[in-house]
Amino acid sequence: MEQKETTMSTKYDPQTIEKGRYEWWLEGKFFEAKGEKEKQPYTIVIPPPNVTGKLHLGHAWDTTLQDILTRMKRMQGYDVLWLPGMDHAGIATQAKVEQKLRSEGKSRYDLGREKFVEETWKWKEEYASHIRAQWAKVGLGLDYSRERFTLDEGLSSAVREVFVTLYKKGLIYRGEYIINWDPSTKTAISDIEVIYKDVQGAFYHLRYPLADGSGHIEIATTRPETMLGDSAVAVHPEDERYNHLIGKTVILPITGRVIPIVGDDYVDMEFGSGAVKITPAHDPNDFEIGNRHNLERILVMNEDGTMNEKAGKYQGLDRFECRKQIVKDLQEQGVLFKIEEHLHSVGHSERSGAVVEPYLSTQWFVKMQPLADKAIELQKNEEKVTFVPDRFEKTYLHWMENIRDWCISRQLWWGHRIPAWYHKETGEVYVDHEPPTDLENWEQDKDVLDTWFSSALWPFSTLGWPDKNAADFERYFSTDVLVTGYDIIFFWVSRMIFQSLEFTGERPFKDVLIHGLVRDAEGRKMSKSLGNGVDPMDVIDKYGADALRYFLSTGSSPGQDLRFSIEKVEATWNFANKIWNASRFALMNMDGLAYEEIDLSGEKSVADRWILTRLNETIETITRLSERYEFGEVGRVLYNFIWDDFCDWYIEMSKLPLYGDNEQAKKTTRSILAHVLDNTMKLLHPFMPFITEEIWQNLPHVGESITIAKWPEVNPEFTDAQAALEMKLLMEVIRSVRNIRAEVNTPMSKKIKMLVKVKDTEVLKIVEKNQSYLERFCNPEELQIGIDLEIPEKAMTAVVTGLEIILPLEGLINIEEEIIRLEKEYDRLNNEVERVQKKLGNEGFMKKAPESVVLEERAKEKDYQEKRTIVEARINELKG
Repeated sequence: MEQKETTMSTKYDPQTIEKGRYEWWLEGKFFEAKGEKEKQPYTIVIPPPNVTGKLHLGHAWDTTLQDILTRMKRMQGYDVLWLPGMDHAGIATQAKVEQKLRSEGKSRYDLGREKFVEETWKWKEEYASHIRAQWAKVGLGLDYSRERFTLDEGLSSAVREVFVTLYKKGLIYRGEYIINWDPSTKTAISDIEVIYKDVQGAFYHLRYPLADGSGHIEIATTRPETMLGDSAVAVHPEDERYNHLIGKTVILPITGRVIPIVGDDYVDMEFGSGAVKITPAHDPNDFEIGNRHNLERILVMNEDGTMNEKAGKYQGLDRFECRKQIVKDLQEQGVLFKIEEHLHSVGHSERSGAVVEPYLSTQWFVKMQPLADKAIELQKNEEKVTFVPDRFEKTYLHWMENIRDWCISRQLWWGHRIPAWYHKETGEVYVDHEPPTDLENWEQDKDVLDTWFSSALWPFSTLGWPDKNAADFERYFSTDVLVTGYDIIFFWVSRMIFQSLEFTGERPFKDVLIHGLVRDAEGRKMSKSLGNGVDPMDVIDKYGADALRYFLSTGSSPGQDLRFSIEKVEATWNFANKIWNASRFALMNMDGLAYEEIDLSGEKSVADRWILTRLNETIETITRLSERYEFGEVGRVLYNFIWDDFCDWYIEMSKLPLYGDNEQAKKTTRSILAHVLDNTMKLLHPFMPFITEEIWQNLPHVGESITIAKWPEVNPEFTDAQAALEMKLLMEVIRSVRNIRAEVNTPMSKKIKMLVKVKDTEVLKIVEKNQSYLERFCNPEELQIGIDLEIPEKAMTAVVTGLEIILPLEGLINIEEEIIRLEKEYDRLNNEVERVQKKLGNEGFMKKAPESVVLEERAKEKDYQEKRTIVEARINELKG
């Protein structure tokens, strides 16, 4: 195709170049999986964000890593499917909608279930469009033709299939158990939705009187309000202090109820008094003891955390208000004889922040052991799920090996309604995909399923399962990689693995790439309370998506947290600006070069051969590191190649032929500029999609978009070890001359005398052949190159491999003026040494100053002394 004239602006402005580009990609359908049979499929399903609000920096990081992988694989010739979607997020979304209703003076009960769900769907549509707009802004190459939602009909069908199948296998059951109850959202929550925080509480020591009047028994509790539901006191059967009391009864204070003393091995004889109160409806361990001794389960609280009618005179009080009142009453009765302060770990709801209440409730559970055993077994064979970094496999297995049954029912209206119906007269339970035919005699379970129940099916339900003949399921499952944070290994990763094994017989993904959390510059977790959160959209508005993406993706190694630094985002913007300016220079000097005119067969300079060699090395390294997900290292390699090798060295060296008279050399240089820039943009494209597309469109190219251009490959013909060796030598010489000039304050514009003494004829040939580069970059008025050169007495020298550089001082500097300058510097440094030594010799300072301050002063003393020695040596050298 013909090369059009460059339309690149003189200034790099990300807002201008990013505007409209995403829509152009979507119109071109470059991100849609085509199902081309000749290509190998590569699949990623997006971890579905909750439809509850804005995406945060963690989402931007997570999705950028996926975008890098899918863009790279698409360019490598894979049939890539990156499937987008969102999660209905039961508790979180319902809480948001209820909050909105409260602001309007309404509750969900005012609307009723059907209308409330309608309102929630409206919320979902609004926030889903926000999320899509944010995905667009980050530049994510998603296949929207296959977008899914955890409550859409296809996924609902998959959820019903899984529930019914597990139920019929006996792996889902309904039972009365102690579960974690969130009194704020009034729903059960699973173990992993409970966050434990250390809270200052108390041990309340109580005396329960024996019913026969022969004395009392001491117990201690942190939750005195639950004593109203006590069914027994337990002691260890071998505890000599108490075993004679087993079978006797005590009178429960406040209530006057008579309850038994039981013997149970669970009781720790060494802890406290060795006797414990048993409240089967309010404690999981007490529940088990109650089962063993056939004790009554007395629930004394309502779902909202207030006391119920079983709490007697405390009915209607909040649980913590009840605690205060009951403590006062027990003290007055002489039952409570000691309060001991106690810091203890208290469970809080991850969603609402409320203190979790262990609560007796009838719920639905998944029997986990058989499912977990299969998942553990999988990790012993070659088809296992590979965790990156591999240390997270231990975290995953530890949880699987110690798993408890999973409470899957939630007392919500928003979510997958449990496909179970109860007969209105007989109470019979009916579980199936569809309701019973005589529906008027049945009532459906009011609860919905835990959000994670549907999310656990995400890798296969989104592809058309349970229809195993679904084209996408057949072609794209199992998926290739899951990218996610270490904080949801238990919530989500583990559940996807065991559900996928159970229902498809395959692992859901080959690899799990784990990243950490985005923290602030000081390493603190970002939170509303600290006010240190950063909106990725604000960063994009200022610096562009490319700068944010490059920083996020290359700022840490797998599994590590990432510290957000606006200065580093600015540095990345500067990198993009450097790329922009270098590309403009190259394009302006290509003289309208068309793709067909690119010719790399001509005679090449050492710089030409070297940059092609370095390009080969960079392609190989980046491809290899990317396969290992080492994006931090990829970033370093790309940065060094683009900034140092291409911009600072090759572009500068290309000016010699470009501004010279040799037309053939010009043509070769233009071709190499076009070739290297084309391949560099392709390597950089997955990280910085917008700027690379813009530059590539201005380059001589074939194809519609860089998104579907061919990934660079190593060309062995262009690897030239000799050129690399020669260039290394030239670069060392040029750097050394620049360093000497800097050391003696001689600007590059001033012409100097320069001698290059080489060790043998081989090095001599290299230097003479490339003399033009030394003349261009060292600016000598006189350049001598030889094996036997006479070295002047007063000169600055530098030794590099195979040669010595000599810059005679005469002509380099005015020796008299330099001696005066250095003597002033010597005096200044001498004063600094004396000042620091005086401070360190001061007894008062040494006694009062912190150790860190003293160490800092000692470091200054050493630094000043070293500098003084160097300056003194230079003065002596010049005075000769």
